[in-house]
Amino acid sequence: MRLTVSPLAERQGVRAAGEVGLSTRQAWERALDGIVRQGEEVCHLELSAVTFVDVAGAGALVAAARRLPRDRRLVLHRPPPALCRTLELFWPDLPAIEVSMS
Repeated sequence: MRLTVSPLAERQGVRAAGEVGLSTRQAWERALDGIVRQGEEVCHLELSAVTFVDVAGAGALVAAARRLPRDRRLVLHRPPPALCRTLELFWPDLPAIEVSMS
């Protein structure tokens, strides 16, 4: 399992590629922690090249979103369908996470 994370050039946030699972969770959590520490109102996560996120990885995303102040949010761009389903099933009312298919 492999995961790469790099800063976005065109806006505040990161681009992730690969899979989020047990062997890559530490890198995923470091990236999310970095996003939480940024002072931007909106942080973008480009996830179109992410092929898999396990439930613990989704939970780490939710935990990061819950650490954001009320006026901030994470925008997930083109996340894998399974991540969207996991968020809808386990965390349906989380205003700090927005999903964008663009």
